[in-house]
Amino acid sequence: MKLARVSDRLFPTFPSFIDNFFSRDLMDWNNSNFSSTNSTIPAVNIKENHDSFIIEVAAPGMTKDNFSVNLDGDSLLITSEMKDEKHEDQTNYSRREFSYQSFQRSFTIPQGSVDGDKICAKYTDGILLITLPKKEEVKPKPTKRIDIM
Repeated sequence: MKLARVSDRLFPTFPSFIDNFFSRDLMDWNNSNFSSTNSTIPAVNIKENHDSFIIEVAAPGMTKDNFSVNLDGDSLLITSEMKDEKHEDQTNYSRREFSYQSFQRSFTIPQGSVDGDKICAKYTDGILLITLPKKEEVKPKPTKRIDIM
């Protein structure tokens, strides 16, 4: 009786990895990390400058009507929903496909730092740009020189 080494059980050998790769059905989407609807959570950039916080959401292929941006207390909620339906009728067959994509992102805003009445959002070239203006009292003040007497 031959005992398998612990390392053989924990780590597959190189040939078995290659054999497994080539024996898989390449079109079997259930065995991969991809979605057939191409749905993902979009990448987000957050910037801060002297006057505001800026959130950039990468969401190409959408329209401004696909988004909803809401401020609830100190929480900014960004949601998106996009539906697409195709229907084809021909002589011997009928084909109907639809897809649904949605995401939701929320951000906690430092309490009392943003002027909620002046928040604005704009969707251009696949980027949702949300500007959150800072309140005057939280903007950095320039260094003040104090004269010594």
